[in-house]
Amino acid sequence: MIFRGMMLMSGTSHPALAEEIAKKMDIPLAPVDISRFSNGEIYCRVRTTVRGQHVFVIQPLANQVNEQLMELLIMIDALKRASVGAVTVVAPHYAYARQDKQSAPREPITARLVANLISVAGAERLITMDLHTGQIQGFFDFPVDHLSALSLLADHYKAQNLEDLVVVAPDVGRVKTAKKFSEMLGADLAILHKERPAHNEVEIGAIIGEIKGKSCLLVDDMIDTAGTITAGAETLAEQGAKDIYACATHGILSGPATQRLNDSSIKELVLCDTVPIPKSRMSDKFVVISVASLLARAIVNVFEDISVSTLFHGEDHL
Repeated sequence: MIFRGMMLMSGTSHPALAEEIAKKMDIPLAPVDISRFSNGEIYCRVRTTVRGQHVFVIQPLANQVNEQLMELLIMIDALKRASVGAVTVVAPHYAYARQDKQSAPREPITARLVANLISVAGAERLITMDLHTGQIQGFFDFPVDHLSALSLLADHYKAQNLEDLVVVAPDVGRVKTAKKFSEMLGADLAILHKERPAHNEVEIGAIIGEIKGKSCLLVDDMIDTAGTITAGAETLAEQGAKDIYACATHGILSGPATQRLNDSSIKELVLCDTVPIPKSRMSDKFVVISVASLLARAIVNVFEDISVSTLFHGEDHL
């Protein structure tokens, strides 16, 4: 394919995903130099003309969040000062999404602050996937294309033909997602009641729904320290679930996550490659699904002014 007026550019957060997207679209990544001064300041120089071009900057905000966010802002600024036509940020994982409201006095709403930073830097559009809360889209004053990995995950489980399957929401905040996923799979729905006594601490209370003797599939938007997903799995096992599976779009896997998952009752964990997963954090239980094709098609549709909603129905994959 030839996309005149379009360019792809990658930061350093997930070059493998950027290269896979470029391969799907059969266009090269634009060359850019990114380095650090001795005091940690980030330097960026675009090595080709971008005048009048629509540049898609691929930069998930995941593991070294603050470094990657600052790098993204500097890349956008470099492009704007080079007379770029338009900048669309492709951030499959959006950082600080869990800080989307004030849960206690004198707390920040950092998800809004990040949106402001990206806007002020000069971006004009965002392509992202499975935001922690959908209302974050309202923090932006420009279009946000909010993609979902549910169709990719559903295809994986449909191929397995799991019997007596129950999709389980790990907390009430994921009920809407779990219900949609259960409808895709033709499965029943159950809900876990979760409480957080402190950050990265989880207590599971009651189970709403019938799970005894059935295959249970926990679905979440992200797995960070794996406290929620493993606590939920143990509760399901104690209450008589037969086999326990889990899936999530974003595999952050920080701190004790991999060890917790290895020690848990989870038989298989399916993740997407929206963020890089180092080999040191991988496990034999993990299956990683690529989102490159979905993001590539979203980029093409945005560039060609075609509806992005067709992607929610599995249409037009590259």
